[in-house]
Amino acid sequence: MARRNPERRAALVDAAIEVLAKEGARGLTFRAVDTEAAVPVGTASNYFANRDDLLTQAGARVYERLQPDEAATTRRPGASDRETYVMLMHELVDRISAFHSGYLALLELRLEATRRPDLRAVLTERVRADLDANVAFHLAAGLPGDETSVKLLYLAFNWLIVEQLTLPGVFSPVEREQLVAAAVDRIVRP
Repeated sequence: MARRNPERRAALVDAAIEVLAKEGARGLTFRAVDTEAAVPVGTASNYFANRDDLLTQAGARVYERLQPDEAATTRRPGASDRETYVMLMHELVDRISAFHSGYLALLELRLEATRRPDLRAVLTERVRADLDANVAFHLAAGLPGDETSVKLLYLAFNWLIVEQLTLPGVFSPVEREQLVAAAVDRIVRP
């Protein structure tokens, strides 16, 4: 029977994210999660039915932790304010990059999702919901560009973040800043 302490469960899922980032999916074991969470051996197995359950919950938790704060989601820039748009994109890249282990864990989870239908369903649903929310925010804010612009920026910035986290020497911080501004300028048309 699974334990019900929500704080302990969250700590274990957060520990699973750290293990995924450090050791990859193959290193994700209940014992590794117990060690990372600094709890007695056997604790994780009391909270998760199996490894698939742990992977699925880690996938959902990464996205919870990547959500912007309320101030970022309620900001309404002007329709022609490209500087604000570039600033929003810098905030996005910085926020996601700041959760280094979460994004690396997410890459591991995406690879695992190719072999695990339940995990694939969780990640697909979450990514689609986030993408739809980004499009809705964009349109409601009256930002320049359209739905396709948002999707193209999503694709471009995801890979920029992958480069930044996995091969940080490819682009300097100045180059990354310039690339964010150039992506907005070239993809988003008034």
